[in-house]
Amino acid sequence: MDPIYVILIALGCFVVGGGIVAALFTLIPSIKKDRANKNAEKIIEDANVKAEKIIANAKFEGKTTIDEMKQTAEKDITERKSGVVAAEAKLDQKEAALDKREDAIITRETTLDQKRDELEQQTNALAEKDKVLQTKLDSILEELQKVANMTVEDARNELMKRVEEKEMKRIALFKEQAEYEAQSQAEDRAKSLMAIACEKYAQDVTSEHSTSVVALPTDEMKGRIIGREGRNIKSMEAMFGVSLIIDDTPEAITVSCFDPIRREKAKLTLEALIKDGRIQPGRIEDLYNKISTEFDDSLRRIGEQTVFKLGLPRINAGLYPYIGRLKYRTSFGQNVLDHSIQVAYLSSVMASELGLDSLMAKRAGLLHDIGKSIDAEMEGSHVQLGSMLAKKFNEPAVVINAIESHHGDTPKTNLISELVTASDTLSAARPGARSETLETYIKRLEQLETICKSFNGVSSSYALQSGRDVRVMVVPEKISDEDARVMAVQIREKIESDMQYPGQIKVSVIRETKAVEIAK
Repeated sequence: MDPIYVILIALGCFVVGGGIVAALFTLIPSIKKDRANKNAEKIIEDANVKAEKIIANAKFEGKTTIDEMKQTAEKDITERKSGVVAAEAKLDQKEAALDKREDAIITRETTLDQKRDELEQQTNALAEKDKVLQTKLDSILEELQKVANMTVEDARNELMKRVEEKEMKRIALFKEQAEYEAQSQAEDRAKSLMAIACEKYAQDVTSEHSTSVVALPTDEMKGRIIGREGRNIKSMEAMFGVSLIIDDTPEAITVSCFDPIRREKAKLTLEALIKDGRIQPGRIEDLYNKISTEFDDSLRRIGEQTVFKLGLPRINAGLYPYIGRLKYRTSFGQNVLDHSIQVAYLSSVMASELGLDSLMAKRAGLLHDIGKSIDAEMEGSHVQLGSMLAKKFNEPAVVINAIESHHGDTPKTNLISELVTASDTLSAARPGARSETLETYIKRLEQLETICKSFNGVSSSYALQSGRDVRVMVVPEKISDEDARVMAVQIREKIESDMQYPGQIKVSVIRETKAVEIAK
């Protein structure tokens, strides 16, 4: 029960009694109704407040959403406008490029049409000239036939012979002029390259020899080396593979052998025996085996140091001993290892100047004579043996071609091979690099002069500057100036095909006329 009812009933009981209680019960519905109305009004008022708040929030959120949608729409519209503008710009560029290409095509077509017209005009002009020349030729043939009683065929052959002689002279002059222009440019470039390469490297010269001298502390050591009944020296010669020459030279013994490796091993073993003092067959064999092992190790170290000095990467370690063996090999008085290092440097410098692979050129220059390390032990030329070694140790094709072609045995397939050949020639032909025997030198000069004198109209020839310059004197009554030019080319070609020589040979054909008068 509602507490108000309880209170009212209690009051009614105490104050008025039963009548008042009845009156109170009559007032209860009105009180309750008023209170309900107040509650309803309050609920309605709260509901109105909440509704206003909800409406306000909804309006605010709706406005915010609308603003965001507007911003998004405006941004999207702006981006699309930018895309449209960019697309229009690209289309404009493409249209401009197409217009340019169309103009270029039109210009090219116009040029081709002009050239076609010019060519047709030239063709017509040449045809007319040919007709005129044919007419002149026919008239000349008729005249020759009338004057010399020659047939048309004989006259034609005579005329062709004269034309051929005249054209040969003209061709010789044209060829000389073209060669002069080409050489003037090529020689300047080549001289520049050679000068740059030469001034960056210099090389000492050694002398070629096939003997080594071992110093002895006393002459009594000779007897100990020979041994009882010559058993020591026989054992040494059989084991070393050399000849030991013991003569009257005081305190010295000569080791003779064409194989530099065997000669060096024999020399080192002899020096070790002399120092040790125990010279007998057993000790000789022990020391020789020890020296051979140490010597082979030194060859590998020499090859390794050479490759390191040149800064070459990724060389097969199996090639190191062969590179080291070149230190004990000479060719025409030039140490082959020093020569190979020089060729490597020169090739590298020239390759750098030409924009080629300088490391590959250096590698090819170092290995171009690698076959000389084993040519005393195996059959074949050093070119063939070098190519075999390079292929065995998987050297690049450029290096193999440089080895095979540096003496002209096979065609050159790349510019680096040309540089290696030029560097090899430069290293060998420079003054003092290689010695030449007197007999070979004289034969070469005689062959040079014989070739020059074999041509008709030559009165004499002289080889100058150790065969690097040849002067050919011709009879002026037999040889004209044009013929002299042709003869110089022919002599040069014959020298190149018939002779082998270091460096290059300058051919000068001299035609001289004199007018002599005596005043009395």
